[in-house]
Amino acid sequence: MNFDLPILAPSILAADKAQLGAQVQATLDGGAQWIHCDIMDGHFVPNISFGPNVVASVARISDEAFMDVHLMIENPDQYIEAFCDAGADLISVHVEACVHLHRTIQLIRSHGAMTGVVINPATPVSAIEPILAEVDLVLLMSVNPGFGGQQFIPATLSKVEQLVALREKQELSFLIEIDGGVNSKNIVEIAEAGVDVLVAGNAVFSAENISAKVTELQSTLSNLRSE
Repeated sequence: MNFDLPILAPSILAADKAQLGAQVQATLDGGAQWIHCDIMDGHFVPNISFGPNVVASVARISDEAFMDVHLMIENPDQYIEAFCDAGADLISVHVEACVHLHRTIQLIRSHGAMTGVVINPATPVSAIEPILAEVDLVLLMSVNPGFGGQQFIPATLSKVEQLVALREKQELSFLIEIDGGVNSKNIVEIAEAGVDVLVAGNAVFSAENISAKVTELQSTLSNLRSE
């Protein structure tokens, strides 16, 4: 991946679906390189979002946008091929939803996508230690999954510290991603803790000028690189 870290990944869960194409384009115009797609099935989490067709539509807006697909669903193995065909560059699955996690990760990779594993706020980092060497990314939920607009759970930062230490100790290269409650007020603290990819939904799509907000947040992250 040729990306300058840390980077911003706008989550289209918070976008106005009636204006989805225009709003996604606005994030790209503002400098976004990743687009985060939260897939919810109404079973694993108490909400329903969208499926492969919407991911495919968003992927067509820009061939250069990195499609970061987060499956908050039961039985993810059944849908991995469909999301890969839709244009997913990376698929992340929840350890809580996967009975055979290694098999699921191998399935994602067999379809040509990068792999990620996700843990909920109440799940310890130890639950994913056996899979760390097999994944490209670890996603930490910093809110309870299912709905946007929630407050960031500060205890998530201790998990970031644990992952940074494990990554160094085991000489691994997985990225660390945070999803939930990221905004202008806490983005610096989160990034400085060691997070590589920061998902932002309402902070981006509730802005009066989406492009300008993406540019602002990305510039904040860019300044951290130069320090």
